Amino acid sequence: RERRSTGVGPVIPQMDLDAFRASLPFSLTGAQEKAIGEAAADMASGKPMNRLVQGDVGSGKTMVAAACALLAGRAGWQTALMAPTELLAEQHFRTLSGVLTPLGLQVGLLTGGQKAAEKRAVKAALAAGELDLLVGTHALLSTGVDFAKLGLVITDEQHRFGVAQRSVLSEK
Repeated sequence: RERRSTGVGPVIPQMDLDAFRASLPFSLTGAQEKAIGEAAADMASGKPMNRLVQGDVGSGKTMVAAACALLAGRAGWQTALMAPTELLAEQHFRTLSGVLTPLGLQVGLLTGGQKAAEKRAVKAALAAGELDLLVGTHALLSTGVDFAKLGLVITDEQHRFGVAQRSVLSEK
């Protein structure tokens, strides 16, 4: 915690999210708005953020993640979202692509079960900065997964990953 408080992180300025809100088929809850606002303030601070978003299944945590990824992407930073299973990674990919692609972000998927050619194409696009958000499993920790400008790491179900695994992704 002390290292984070004195460390330097990317500065991701707060921006207008009205287009994001308008694109959703529902209104964000007060709790979602509060979580997005607090995360956005942390992201703009220039200090590393470590934030836990809790909620029941279906409570909208993914939309909080989407808003943060949108802020990062609009500021020129890439986001990694790591999920513990391929099924959950694929679900996040579909949801986030549906929300963020119409807003101009490029979303990719990387899992261990993909064919080698698919993995190579995703890794190349990531390294070239062509992907704003990469959703994946432990495959994100693999050698050869090189981000052009990683600024935000989101870990879904972080209790299913070890501290060392999360650290490896943050180091990228």
